[in-house]
Amino acid sequence: MNSLKPEKGSILIVDDTPDNLRVLSATLGDRDYDVQCAINGKLALMAVANQPPDLVLLDIKMPEMDGYQVCEALKSQQKTAEIPVIFLSALDDVIDKVKAFAVGGVDYITKPFQVEEVLARVEHQLTIRRLQKQLQNQNFR
Repeated sequence: MNSLKPEKGSILIVDDTPDNLRVLSATLGDRDYDVQCAINGKLALMAVANQPPDLVLLDIKMPEMDGYQVCEALKSQQKTAEIPVIFLSALDDVIDKVKAFAVGGVDYITKPFQVEEVLARVEHQLTIRRLQKQLQNQNFR
């Protein structure tokens, strides 16, 4: 990260498809986001425990532990419950989208994704997160 520029936020991308990780991490990294990647749910939870991100981009269909389970695990712990989760999925049925919101997701992007849409939704959620943190800090003071 370049120390001359303010940090725009840290993002964990969780996807078992290396091409998706490459495209998203390059795109977000080029826009000064601090990006981490995980290829499965277990590694994602370890990464979050080690260094909680400001936002998680989460694939649903992954082996062993799907995105719904990862999101539920994040939302069940006080330390990680407030981290916004945007689901990325090829699943386009209403039931899949409703389930994503029911387990704690804040947004849902359908694959194949458009980079401009991902960027707009990421920035929107990070802005909300920054404002929430500012409000919490003001309330604490």
